Amino acid sequence: MQNWLIYALTATAIYGFWGFFPKLASDYLDPKSAMVYQALGTALGALVILATMRFRLPVQVKGITFSMLAGIAGVVGTQFLLMALNEGKASVVVPVTALYPIGVILLAILILKETLTLRQVGGILLSLVAIYLLTG
Repeated sequence: MQNWLIYALTATAIYGFWGFFPKLASDYLDPKSAMVYQALGTALGALVILATMRFRLPVQVKGITFSMLAGIAGVVGTQFLLMALNEGKASVVVPVTALYPIGVILLAILILKETLTLRQVGGILLSLVAIYLLTG
């Protein structure tokens, strides 16, 4: 098995916990408070990971800008996820939000000029069907 696939499957498994723990938090905290504690957990996790490897922080303006934008988008998206979990079922909310790659695909096509095969288009259409089936 290729390394990228091992990493991707490991990330997918870990993201399962990432999508599940906020629902438990929403039983005890309001979404804003949960966001604060999640951000603290993110910072702690990042510090532990960086402390265990050789790391030198590069300074490259475009990379820093896009990384900061990714962080901002992640925080804002997570706040909406927490708000949805506060009112909805984790078994529906998390799978719907986990279809965020549809947005990535559209941006990749429009901005990066990537192309899709007919099979990939079919996969996107099936994911839209999944949203309909989950929320119907």
